[in-house]
Amino acid sequence: MRAASALLLLLGAGVAQAQGIDRGRLLYETHCASCHTERLHDREKSRVQSYGQLRAEVGRRAGMTNRVFAPDELDDIIEFLDRSHYRLDAPRDKKP
Repeated sequence: MRAASALLLLLGAGVAQAQGIDRGRLLYETHCASCHTERLHDREKSRVQSYGQLRAEVGRRAGMTNRVFAPDELDDIIEFLDRSHYRLDAPRDKKP
C-alpha cells in the first residue's frame, strides 16, 4: 500500500512538472519570443552558463515585457528554457 501511494505521488509530481514546462513554453512564446530568436539561446555563444545565471537573465528580461510575471510563472519559463535549450544542472526539486 505504501509503495502504491509513493508511486502515485511521484506520478503526480511528474504531471505537475510537465504542466509547468508547457505553461513556461506558452508564456515564453506569448511574451518573449517576439524579441528572441533561437540564436539567443545558442549554448556555445550564450552568457548563461549556470542555472543561477539563467534565473537572473530571465528575471532581468522579464522586466522588458509589458507584463508582470508571478514568481511561479518565471519558474515555469526558466524550466522550459532549461529543458528545451540550456540543459544546465538545475535544482529539480524546487516544485512539489
